[in-house]
Amino acid sequence: MKNEVGRQLKAVILIIVALFLASACTAGPRGYTKYEVTIDPSVRSEAASGRVILLLSRTEKFSPGPNGTPVFGLNVDDLAPGAKALVDDTAFGYPVRGLRDIPPGEYYVQAWLNVYTIFKRSDGKVVKLHQDQGEGQNWRRSPGNLYSEPVKVNVEAGRSTTVPISLNKVVPPIKPYEDTKWIKHLRIQSRLLTEFWGQPMFIGANILLPKGYDEHLGVRYPVHYIQGHFPRGRAGRFSGDETSPAFKLWTADGAPRFIQVSFEHACPYYDDSYGVNSENVGPYGDALVNELIPRIEKEFRTIAEPWARVVSGGSTGGWISLALQVFYPDVFGGVWSFCPDPVDLRKYQVVNLYEDKNAYYIDNEWTRVPRGGERETDGNLAYTMDQENLYEEAIGDRYRSGGQWAIWNAVFAPVAEDGYPKPFWNPVTGEIDKAAAEWVRERYDLRAYLEKNWATIGTKLTGKIHVYVGRMDNFYLNEACYLLEAFLATTKDPAYGGEFQYGARGGHGWSPFKGDEMLRAMAAHIAKNAPRSAKRDWVY
Repeated sequence: MKNEVGRQLKAVILIIVALFLASACTAGPRGYTKYEVTIDPSVRSEAASGRVILLLSRTEKFSPGPNGTPVFGLNVDDLAPGAKALVDDTAFGYPVRGLRDIPPGEYYVQAWLNVYTIFKRSDGKVVKLHQDQGEGQNWRRSPGNLYSEPVKVNVEAGRSTTVPISLNKVVPPIKPYEDTKWIKHLRIQSRLLTEFWGQPMFIGANILLPKGYDEHLGVRYPVHYIQGHFPRGRAGRFSGDETSPAFKLWTADGAPRFIQVSFEHACPYYDDSYGVNSENVGPYGDALVNELIPRIEKEFRTIAEPWARVVSGGSTGGWISLALQVFYPDVFGGVWSFCPDPVDLRKYQVVNLYEDKNAYYIDNEWTRVPRGGERETDGNLAYTMDQENLYEEAIGDRYRSGGQWAIWNAVFAPVAEDGYPKPFWNPVTGEIDKAAAEWVRERYDLRAYLEKNWATIGTKLTGKIHVYVGRMDNFYLNEACYLLEAFLATTKDPAYGGEFQYGARGGHGWSPFKGDEMLRAMAAHIAKNAPRSAKRDWVY
């Protein structure tokens, strides 16, 4: 009896197992929600290539970013109006890697198309990148980019659904600049950049005139060239509001009389080009120095002499201003650089680009420690290196995100076989390519460049370098400044004769100057270095 019962029980178990295995074999992957994105012919009649960017949010507010709502990116080529682009689990996502992993619930969904232009470069490479339309490389406000109305979607666990999304909105053109008494605007087509990119390429300048410019018609003025992110018509802190504190300082009796100029040189990778000659980005350094500045000096009453040209900037602009002074020492008479982007790539933020194995993590025998990407001044992390880089990868692969790491890699790296920048590291894993990293050392590592070339350019830089950074810079940029200062402190015949200042708890953007103190320091520097024969009628 016991044996019979045992045989029956065993048979039942075998049947259950067989049914389970059969079910597992036929069930396939669990379902999830996909999205079919189409271009509405009413907003665009021709096919488009670019990056479809899908945003999901639990509220009606979309906030993409390293700590933001989920983003999924998918490249499309020649997507015709009405044709379907399927955003499925193959789309690269952040912070959720795949659509299959989105938790069940109600979401608001919106799609964008960041439209790419085909560039046939002078180096023979053909690439697809977003051509700036005057917005400063921002895909959410770039004229001609397409987007959809937000759609409310219910994501159910294991259920396969496909949601249609229509790109039925287009970002409108940006209003052209209007000159005022104080601010003038200049835009030129660059011959050098047009030849490099195989497309008409433009650079511009926003010019702030000093008090008395129209009355003192015989006076020429020194120029303060201000570097920074895309300034949208602004030159310095003054945006045209004559009631602002900045305007009152600018027009006060006894204030230094300068012409102030900010550049607009958005490129296909970012809201500015970093102002140097680059294999991927093009000859922006020569375009600014040899095309734009001569045009400014032709149209406005500047003192067209190196001792009367000073340059400043913060963050991106801090690096650009220092690089312009270093690479064009005969053109500029002094630099005031604030919290510059990495000036020594042994501290590429917190990564030693030449020696570390991984940009995202520090590996120990038993642990893996994430590297910080941004910190608060109290030491808490805002996000990590991998989070920022993975977010950029979702917005645009091959360094087409318009983000910070994308432009650094584009400016500093050699060209890869496919025409895009050669990656310094695997964008997903963070593993560093030593050959690509070593290529940058003597080209864009400012400390290494200065160390190698000091014997020939040192006399042209003596007394010109001024650097200011907070010791708790949110992006760790103080670390590279320490290394640059350590080298410059060793220079002899000549000694560099400049200065570094640090803010004890200063974050990103810290400055020791208040009001117009920096302009007054610049004015004193110019007066000190001006030849005896120089007119000083700009002081009134």
